[in-house]
Amino acid sequence: MRSEDIRAVKEISIFSTMSEKHFEALLRLAYLQSFPKQLQLVTEGDPADFLHVLLEGTVELFGSSNGRETTMFINRPVCTFNLSAVMEDAVYLMSARTLESAKVLMVPAENVRKVMDVDSAFANAMVTELATRYRVVIRALKEQKLRNGVERLANYLLRANRNTESSGQIVLTEDRRTLAALLGMTPEYLSRAFGKLKEYGVEVHGNNICLMNLDDLHHLAKPDQRIDSSGL
Repeated sequence: MRSEDIRAVKEISIFSTMSEKHFEALLRLAYLQSFPKQLQLVTEGDPADFLHVLLEGTVELFGSSNGRETTMFINRPVCTFNLSAVMEDAVYLMSARTLESAKVLMVPAENVRKVMDVDSAFANAMVTELATRYRVVIRALKEQKLRNGVERLANYLLRANRNTESSGQIVLTEDRRTLAALLGMTPEYLSRAFGKLKEYGVEVHGNNICLMNLDDLHHLAKPDQRIDSSGL
């Protein structure tokens, strides 16, 4: 790895408090790699050989069973994925592929476990990271169980709107198939849900979404900070 890449990695929260000696041991045989769009990085069921740290780009985590496939999460920088499998020395429960070109730090799983045993600051940081991911899963599960499809889409749009500089103007970064799977619905149902949201001021122009009446959309969506908050 180049010296500038090492400095960038050291600034990531899970690595920032560990000792220099242990940081060097952690990165032994690790490598920072750039991947093109639509490349599968991980296959569920394979041994968890690496801790992946997403530094640039977007990665889709997805699962499959009995001929079906669904999107579980969309990861954006900076975050880890498949951390629990690494800590347990188990198999990956989700596959991963890039949705756009990405830069990923791949740290040997054995290094992670060895350094956690001797560096308490790193161990604490990893536990905090794992707890954060757990809470993300709980929020996603609550949304699936407590909201219908139209409500899930409405809240997704409101969350996306909070992250935009121009309020009421959203550019979707996922294709419709991926967005439908992420929200737990078929592409056909997603189209019907967008049609239903026209009554609440949602206008669709390709990947550009205009929220013309945020008050009405809030009234329908009823955002809940215990589901929609990005905090802990």
